[in-house]
Amino acid sequence: MRVPYSYLKEQFADSEAILRDIKGLLEATQYTLGPAVAQFEAAFARLCGARFAVGVGTGTDALFLSLKALGVGPGDEVITAANTFIATAGAIVAAGARPAFVDAAEDFNIDPAGIERAITPRTRAIMPVHYAGQPAKMGAILPIAAAHGLPVVEDACQAIGAAIDGRLVSSFGVAAGFSLHPLKNLNVWGDGGVIVTGSEEMDATLRLLRNHGLRGRDAVEVFGYNSRLDTLQAIVGNHLIKDVEAITAARIGNALALDAGLAPLAPRVRIPARRAGERHVFHLYMVEAEDRDRLLAHLLARGVEAKIHYPVPLHLQPAGRRLGYREGDFPEAERQARRIITLPVHQHLSREQVDYMIEAVTDFFRTGAPR
Repeated sequence: MRVPYSYLKEQFADSEAILRDIKGLLEATQYTLGPAVAQFEAAFARLCGARFAVGVGTGTDALFLSLKALGVGPGDEVITAANTFIATAGAIVAAGARPAFVDAAEDFNIDPAGIERAITPRTRAIMPVHYAGQPAKMGAILPIAAAHGLPVVEDACQAIGAAIDGRLVSSFGVAAGFSLHPLKNLNVWGDGGVIVTGSEEMDATLRLLRNHGLRGRDAVEVFGYNSRLDTLQAIVGNHLIKDVEAITAARIGNALALDAGLAPLAPRVRIPARRAGERHVFHLYMVEAEDRDRLLAHLLARGVEAKIHYPVPLHLQPAGRRLGYREGDFPEAERQARRIITLPVHQHLSREQVDYMIEAVTDFFRTGAPR
Protein backbone atom coordinates (compact mmCIF):
# COMPACT_ATOMS: atom_id res chain seq x y z
CA MET A 1 0.00 0.00 0.00
CA ARG A 2 1.19 3.53 -0.71
CA VAL A 3 0.64 6.28 1.86
CA PRO A 4 1.58 9.60 0.25
CA TYR A 5 2.67 12.64 2.21
CA SER A 6 1.19 15.11 -0.28
CA TYR A 7 -2.55 15.26 -0.88
CA LEU A 8 -2.73 18.06 -3.45
CA LYS A 9 -3.91 15.92 -6.38
CA GLU A 10 -6.87 14.69 -4.35
CA GLN A 11 -7.66 18.10 -2.92
CA PHE A 12 -7.77 19.80 -6.30
CA ALA A 13 -9.15 16.94 -8.40
CA ASP A 14 -12.24 19.05 -9.00
CA SER A 15 -11.14 22.65 -9.39
CA GLU A 16 -13.62 23.92 -11.97
CA ALA A 17 -15.20 26.47 -9.62
CA ILE A 18 -11.81 27.96 -8.80
CA LEU A 19 -10.82 28.08 -12.46
CA ARG A 20 -14.04 29.89 -13.33
CA ASP A 21 -13.23 32.62 -10.85
CA ILE A 22 -9.67 32.83 -12.13
CA LYS A 23 -11.05 33.29 -15.62
CA GLY A 24 -13.06 36.18 -14.22
CA LEU A 25 -9.82 37.63 -12.87
CA LEU A 26 -8.29 37.43 -16.36
CA GLU A 27 -11.21 39.47 -17.64
CA ALA A 28 -11.13 42.01 -14.79
CA THR A 29 -7.29 42.21 -14.78
CA GLN A 30 -7.22 43.24 -11.09
CA TYR A 31 -4.13 41.15 -10.39
CA THR A 32 -2.80 43.13 -7.41
CA LEU A 33 -4.95 43.89 -4.35
CA GLY A 34 -8.12 43.04 -6.23
CA PRO A 35 -11.49 42.64 -4.43
CA ALA A 36 -10.80 38.96 -3.69
CA VAL A 37 -7.94 39.97 -1.39
CA ALA A 38 -10.15 42.10 0.85
CA GLN A 39 -12.79 39.35 0.81
CA PHE A 40 -10.24 36.79 1.91
CA GLU A 41 -8.81 39.07 4.59
CA ALA A 42 -12.26 39.58 6.08
CA ALA A 43 -12.96 35.84 6.08
CA PHE A 44 -9.57 35.07 7.62
CA ALA A 45 -10.08 37.63 10.36
CA ARG A 46 -13.44 36.02 11.20
CA LEU A 47 -11.81 32.59 11.23
CA CYS A 48 -9.27 33.80 13.79
CA GLY A 49 -11.68 35.94 15.76
CA ALA A 50 -9.42 38.92 15.04
CA ARG A 51 -10.06 42.56 14.23
CA PHE A 52 -7.68 42.69 11.29
CA ALA A 53 -6.05 40.34 8.78
CA VAL A 54 -3.51 41.52 6.19
CA GLY A 55 -2.72 39.35 3.18
CA VAL A 56 0.98 39.22 2.26
CA GLY A 57 3.24 37.33 -0.11
CA THR A 58 4.40 34.49 2.16
CA GLY A 59 4.30 33.26 5.72
CA THR A 60 7.92 34.38 6.03
CA ASP A 61 6.89 37.88 4.99
CA ALA A 62 4.12 37.77 7.59
CA LEU A 63 6.74 37.35 10.31
CA PHE A 64 9.24 39.77 8.76
CA LEU A 65 6.72 42.57 8.23
CA SER A 66 5.36 42.14 11.75
CA LEU A 67 8.86 42.68 13.14
CA LYS A 68 9.47 45.68 10.89
CA ALA A 69 6.15 47.20 11.98
CA LEU A 70 7.46 46.98 15.55
CA GLY A 71 10.66 48.78 14.58
CA VAL A 72 12.94 45.75 14.89
CA GLY A 73 16.20 46.31 13.05
CA PRO A 74 20.01 46.06 13.12
CA GLY A 75 21.51 45.51 16.54
CA ASP A 76 18.32 44.00 17.94
CA GLU A 77 17.66 40.43 19.06
CA VAL A 78 14.48 38.39 18.74
CA ILE A 79 14.03 35.27 20.87
CA THR A 80 12.72 32.16 19.13
CA ALA A 81 13.00 28.36 19.05
CA ALA A 82 16.16 26.55 17.98
CA ASN A 83 14.27 23.72 16.27
CA THR A 84 11.85 25.62 14.03
CA PHE A 85 11.78 25.83 10.24
CA ILE A 86 14.40 28.17 8.79
CA ALA A 87 11.77 30.76 7.82
CA THR A 88 11.31 31.82 11.45
CA ALA A 89 14.96 32.71 11.91
CA GLY A 90 15.19 33.93 8.31
CA ALA A 91 12.49 36.52 8.95
CA ILE A 92 14.38 37.78 11.99
CA VAL A 93 17.62 38.06 10.02
CA ALA A 94 15.82 39.77 7.12
CA ALA A 95 14.59 42.38 9.60
CA GLY A 96 18.23 43.06 10.46
CA ALA A 97 18.12 41.41 13.89
CA ARG A 98 19.86 38.41 15.45
CA PRO A 99 17.89 35.25 16.30
CA ALA A 100 18.42 34.39 19.97
CA PHE A 101 17.60 30.70 20.23
CA VAL A 102 15.97 28.83 23.10
CA ASP A 103 15.92 25.06 23.56
CA ALA A 104 12.90 22.85 22.89
CA ALA A 105 10.66 21.31 25.54
CA GLU A 106 9.38 17.73 25.41
CA ASP A 107 6.43 18.78 23.21
CA PHE A 108 8.85 20.07 20.51
CA ASN A 109 7.83 23.67 21.27
CA ILE A 110 10.01 26.40 22.76
CA ASP A 111 10.80 25.85 26.45
CA PRO A 112 9.51 28.89 28.36
CA ALA A 113 12.10 28.24 31.08
CA GLY A 114 14.83 29.21 28.63
CA ILE A 115 13.28 32.48 27.50
CA GLU A 116 14.16 34.47 30.59
CA ARG A 117 17.83 33.44 30.31
CA ALA A 118 17.92 34.50 26.64
CA ILE A 119 16.77 38.07 27.31
CA THR A 120 19.49 40.72 26.97
CA PRO A 121 19.45 44.53 26.73
CA ARG A 122 19.23 44.07 22.94
CA THR A 123 16.08 41.90 23.00
CA ARG A 124 13.24 43.59 21.14
CA ALA A 125 10.63 40.84 20.76
CA ILE A 126 9.76 37.20 21.48
CA MET A 127 8.61 34.99 18.60
CA PRO A 128 7.24 31.68 19.91
CA VAL A 129 6.44 29.04 17.30
CA HIS A 130 3.26 26.97 17.48
CA TYR A 131 5.28 24.10 16.10
CA ALA A 132 3.60 21.39 14.01
CA GLY A 133 0.21 22.85 14.94
CA GLN A 134 0.53 22.50 18.72
CA PRO A 135 0.19 25.76 20.67
CA ALA A 136 3.26 26.98 22.50
CA LYS A 137 2.91 27.43 26.27
CA MET A 138 1.56 30.96 26.01
CA GLY A 139 0.40 30.99 29.63
CA ALA A 140 4.06 30.83 30.69
CA ILE A 141 5.47 32.99 27.88
CA LEU A 142 3.21 36.03 28.17
CA PRO A 143 4.09 36.91 31.79
CA ILE A 144 7.80 36.84 30.90
CA ALA A 145 7.18 39.13 27.94
CA ALA A 146 5.06 41.50 30.03
CA ALA A 147 7.63 41.66 32.83
CA HIS A 148 10.28 42.81 30.35
CA GLY A 149 8.02 44.99 28.20
CA LEU A 150 8.59 42.82 25.12
CA PRO A 151 6.03 42.41 22.32
CA VAL A 152 5.13 38.88 21.28
CA VAL A 153 4.82 37.98 17.60
CA GLU A 154 3.35 34.51 17.19
CA ASP A 155 4.73 32.27 14.47
CA ALA A 156 1.42 30.55 13.74
CA CYS A 157 2.41 29.49 10.23
CA GLN A 158 1.70 25.84 11.05
CA ALA A 159 -1.18 26.36 13.43
CA ILE A 160 -4.34 27.77 11.88
CA GLY A 161 -7.22 26.81 14.16
CA ALA A 162 -5.02 25.77 17.09
CA ALA A 163 -6.24 26.96 20.48
CA ILE A 164 -5.63 26.97 24.23
CA ASP A 165 -8.76 26.62 26.36
CA GLY A 166 -10.83 27.81 23.42
CA ARG A 167 -8.63 30.86 22.76
CA LEU A 168 -7.25 30.74 19.25
CA VAL A 169 -3.55 31.17 18.58
CA SER A 170 -2.89 34.57 17.02
CA SER A 171 -4.89 36.23 19.83
CA PHE A 172 -2.04 36.16 22.36
CA GLY A 173 0.53 38.47 20.77
CA VAL A 174 0.50 41.88 19.15
CA ALA A 175 0.59 40.10 15.79
CA ALA A 176 0.72 36.60 14.35
CA GLY A 177 1.96 35.28 11.02
CA PHE A 178 0.28 32.50 9.05
CA SER A 179 1.41 30.64 5.95
CA LEU A 180 -0.80 29.55 3.05
CA HIS A 181 1.85 27.24 1.57
CA PRO A 182 0.33 24.37 -0.45
CA LEU A 183 0.85 21.82 2.36
CA LYS A 184 -0.71 23.91 5.12
CA ASN A 185 -4.18 23.15 6.52
CA LEU A 186 -5.45 26.21 4.62
CA ASN A 187 -3.51 26.37 1.39
CA VAL A 188 -3.35 28.12 -1.97
CA TRP A 189 -1.77 27.39 -5.36
CA GLY A 190 1.65 28.74 -4.47
CA ASP A 191 2.91 31.04 -1.77
CA GLY A 192 0.81 33.29 0.41
CA GLY A 193 0.67 34.58 3.96
CA VAL A 194 -1.54 36.47 6.38
CA ILE A 195 -0.83 38.68 9.38
CA VAL A 196 -3.47 38.86 12.09
CA THR A 197 -3.53 41.65 14.66
CA GLY A 198 -5.91 43.34 17.04
CA SER A 199 -4.10 46.65 16.77
CA GLU A 200 -5.47 49.30 14.44
CA GLU A 201 -2.05 50.97 14.37
CA MET A 202 -0.31 47.71 13.43
CA ASP A 203 -2.89 47.04 10.73
CA ALA A 204 -2.35 50.46 9.16
CA THR A 205 1.45 50.12 9.30
CA LEU A 206 1.41 46.62 7.83
CA ARG A 207 -0.77 47.70 4.91
CA LEU A 208 1.78 50.39 4.10
CA LEU A 209 4.78 48.10 4.47
CA ARG A 210 3.37 45.34 2.22
CA ASN A 211 2.75 47.79 -0.67
CA HIS A 212 5.89 49.91 -1.03
CA GLY A 213 4.75 52.32 1.69
CA LEU A 214 2.13 53.74 -0.65
CA ARG A 215 -0.94 55.59 0.51
CA GLY A 216 -3.04 55.61 -2.64
CA ARG A 217 -1.15 55.63 -5.92
CA ASP A 218 1.36 58.43 -5.52
CA ALA A 219 1.93 59.24 -1.84
CA VAL A 220 4.82 57.27 -0.31
CA GLU A 221 4.57 57.53 3.46
CA VAL A 222 7.37 55.10 4.37
CA PHE A 223 9.92 53.01 2.54
CA GLY A 224 8.15 49.68 2.36
CA TYR A 225 8.31 46.35 0.55
CA ASN A 226 6.57 44.47 -2.22
CA SER A 227 4.69 41.73 -0.40
CA ARG A 228 1.06 41.70 -1.48
CA LEU A 229 -1.08 38.58 -1.43
CA ASP A 230 -1.79 37.93 -5.11
CA THR A 231 -5.42 38.27 -6.13
CA LEU A 232 -5.22 34.87 -7.81
CA GLN A 233 -4.13 33.22 -4.55
CA ALA A 234 -6.87 35.06 -2.66
CA ILE A 235 -9.41 33.57 -5.08
CA VAL A 236 -8.12 30.08 -4.24
CA GLY A 237 -8.17 30.93 -0.53
CA ASN A 238 -11.75 32.13 -0.71
CA HIS A 239 -12.81 28.74 -2.07
CA LEU A 240 -10.85 26.72 0.51
CA ILE A 241 -11.38 28.71 3.69
CA LYS A 242 -14.86 27.27 4.14
CA ASP A 243 -13.32 23.78 4.39
CA VAL A 244 -10.73 24.56 7.08
CA GLU A 245 -12.68 23.17 10.00
CA ALA A 246 -13.52 19.92 8.19
CA ILE A 247 -9.89 19.54 7.09
CA THR A 248 -8.64 20.18 10.62
CA ALA A 249 -11.13 17.77 12.17
CA ALA A 250 -10.02 15.02 9.76
CA ARG A 251 -6.36 15.60 10.57
CA ILE A 252 -7.07 15.53 14.31
CA GLY A 253 -9.00 12.28 13.88
CA ASN A 254 -6.13 10.66 11.97
CA ALA A 255 -3.64 11.84 14.59
CA LEU A 256 -5.68 10.41 17.45
CA ALA A 257 -5.90 7.08 15.63
CA LEU A 258 -2.12 7.09 15.17
CA ASP A 259 -1.66 7.96 18.85
CA ALA A 260 -3.79 5.01 19.91
CA GLY A 261 -2.09 2.61 17.52
CA LEU A 262 1.46 3.63 18.40
CA ALA A 263 0.98 3.96 22.17
CA PRO A 264 1.72 0.25 22.85
CA LEU A 265 5.19 0.75 21.32
CA ALA A 266 6.34 3.00 24.18
CA PRO A 267 9.10 3.68 25.12
CA ARG A 268 10.56 2.85 21.72
CA VAL A 269 8.11 5.32 20.23
CA ARG A 270 7.40 8.45 22.28
CA ILE A 271 4.24 10.40 21.60
CA PRO A 272 4.46 13.93 23.01
CA ALA A 273 1.96 14.81 25.71
CA ARG A 274 -1.44 15.95 24.44
CA ARG A 275 -2.28 18.56 27.05
CA ALA A 276 -5.86 19.04 28.21
CA GLY A 277 -7.45 22.20 26.89
CA GLU A 278 -5.16 22.48 23.88
CA ARG A 279 -6.26 22.02 20.29
CA HIS A 280 -3.37 20.63 18.27
CA VAL A 281 -4.24 20.93 14.56
CA PHE A 282 -1.52 18.58 13.25
CA HIS A 283 0.10 20.36 10.37
CA LEU A 284 2.68 17.70 11.20
CA TYR A 285 2.29 14.44 13.07
CA MET A 286 5.63 13.97 14.81
CA VAL A 287 6.80 11.37 17.29
CA GLU A 288 10.20 10.29 18.57
CA ALA A 289 11.48 6.83 17.70
CA GLU A 290 14.47 4.71 18.51
CA ASP A 291 16.69 3.88 15.54
CA ARG A 292 14.89 6.60 13.61
CA ASP A 293 16.94 6.42 10.43
CA ARG A 294 16.39 2.68 9.96
CA LEU A 295 12.71 3.12 10.75
CA LEU A 296 12.49 5.84 8.10
CA ALA A 297 14.10 3.55 5.52
CA HIS A 298 11.73 0.73 6.53
CA LEU A 299 8.67 2.94 6.11
CA LEU A 300 9.79 4.29 2.76
CA ALA A 301 10.37 0.74 1.54
CA ARG A 302 6.83 -0.10 2.64
CA GLY A 303 5.39 2.84 0.67
CA VAL A 304 4.85 5.16 3.64
CA GLU A 305 6.18 8.62 2.74
CA ALA A 306 7.50 9.54 6.17
CA LYS A 307 9.76 12.56 6.63
CA ILE A 308 11.98 14.28 9.21
CA HIS A 309 11.14 17.77 10.49
CA TYR A 310 14.03 18.65 10.93
CA PRO A 311 17.27 16.63 11.07
CA VAL A 312 19.53 19.59 11.97
CA PRO A 313 18.57 22.33 14.47
CA LEU A 314 19.08 25.87 13.22
CA HIS A 315 22.05 26.70 15.44
CA LEU A 316 23.99 23.82 13.84
CA GLN A 317 23.12 24.70 10.25
CA PRO A 318 25.88 26.33 8.15
CA ALA A 319 23.83 29.53 8.04
CA GLY A 320 23.67 29.60 11.83
CA ARG A 321 27.40 29.37 12.50
CA ARG A 322 27.93 33.12 12.63
CA LEU A 323 25.46 33.36 15.51
CA GLY A 324 28.08 31.89 17.82
CA TYR A 325 26.28 28.80 19.08
CA ARG A 326 27.93 25.40 19.46
CA GLU A 327 26.86 21.79 19.57
CA GLY A 328 25.49 21.08 23.02
CA ASP A 329 24.02 24.55 23.55
CA PHE A 330 20.46 23.28 23.03
CA PRO A 331 20.64 19.61 24.03
CA GLU A 332 16.93 18.83 23.89
CA ALA A 333 16.52 20.21 20.37
CA GLU A 334 19.62 18.26 19.31
CA ARG A 335 18.37 15.05 20.93
CA GLN A 336 14.96 15.38 19.31
CA ALA A 337 16.53 16.00 15.90
CA ARG A 338 18.09 12.54 16.09
CA ARG A 339 14.77 10.86 16.94
CA ILE A 340 11.91 12.80 15.35
CA ILE A 341 9.95 11.23 12.51
CA THR A 342 6.87 12.63 10.74
CA LEU A 343 4.07 10.42 9.43
CA PRO A 344 1.40 11.49 6.92
CA VAL A 345 -1.70 12.80 8.70
CA HIS A 346 -3.59 14.67 5.98
CA GLN A 347 -7.33 14.72 5.48
CA HIS A 348 -7.35 12.43 2.43
CA LEU A 349 -5.97 9.40 4.25
CA SER A 350 -8.26 6.41 4.57
CA ARG A 351 -8.54 4.49 7.82
CA GLU A 352 -6.90 1.59 6.00
CA GLN A 353 -3.88 3.77 5.27
CA VAL A 354 -3.68 4.92 8.89
CA ASP A 355 -3.87 1.32 10.09
CA TYR A 356 -1.22 0.35 7.54
CA MET A 357 1.18 2.96 8.95
CA ILE A 358 0.61 1.66 12.47
CA GLU A 359 1.23 -1.88 11.26
CA ALA A 360 4.41 -0.86 9.42
CA VAL A 361 5.88 0.87 12.48
CA THR A 362 4.84 -2.01 14.73
CA ASP A 363 6.41 -4.57 12.39
CA PHE A 364 9.70 -2.68 12.47
CA PHE A 365 9.95 -2.85 16.24
CA ARG A 366 8.88 -6.50 16.33
CA THR A 367 11.07 -7.81 13.53
CA GLY A 368 13.70 -5.16 12.96
CA ALA A 369 14.37 -4.37 16.59
CA PRO A 370 16.70 -1.40 17.15
CA ARG A 371 20.30 -2.21 17.79
